[in-house]
Amino acid sequence: MTKERILIIEDEASIARVLKLELEYEGYEAHSVHTGSEGLSCYREEQWDLILLDVMLPEMSGTDILSRIRSTGGQTPIIMLTARDTVSDKVQGLDLGANDYVTKPFQIEELLARIRAILRTTSSMANKPKEGELQVGDLQVNTKTREICRDGRSLELTPREFDLLIFLMKHEGQVLSREQILDHVWGYDYYGDTNVVDVYVRYVRKKVDYPFDVALIQTVRGVGYVMKAPGG
Repeated sequence: MTKERILIIEDEASIARVLKLELEYEGYEAHSVHTGSEGLSCYREEQWDLILLDVMLPEMSGTDILSRIRSTGGQTPIIMLTARDTVSDKVQGLDLGANDYVTKPFQIEELLARIRAILRTTSSMANKPKEGELQVGDLQVNTKTREICRDGRSLELTPREFDLLIFLMKHEGQVLSREQILDHVWGYDYYGDTNVVDVYVRYVRKKVDYPFDVALIQTVRGVGYVMKAPGG
């Protein structure tokens, strides 16, 4: 499993060393620098999951670094570290886009707990489908652009096949009868044979399931169909 990477920008070498050792002990990959300019360069050159940023730094303040990162659209979580404990200092940092604010001296257990909380939140947000996007396993669909992708491969479906796929995905894990599918995909005023559902499910499977190792659409004998990811 890939370790989460944390950048420490702290000018006090003793504090930076302790933070690095504690973070590595907790299973993170940590790197420390001691000036504002070094910190900004490291941020720009590599990918980080979180930044511990001291406010008082030589060459460039932590507040300036925070402002530059956020002004260019950077969303990396940032915890400010500072000896300043006035409300106005904290408000300024939070208003500029800091995720949290820890006052020195601090207990390492508290800092680690805050780091875990922020990383859980950002991980959850990253995994959450965006508006208009659906995902089941490695199958992703954008309902706005009608783009379909599975395992990095773009797929093409007819409008009716697309509607059927979307209905199955929106009800992931739910067994749907042929009548339910017919009503929602073809319309309540459709009076044809329910066999049309079987035909179109077969069409969709040929494009969405058959070229891949794992089938997402499953038949439930005597009832209908269900879409679910492996292990779901």
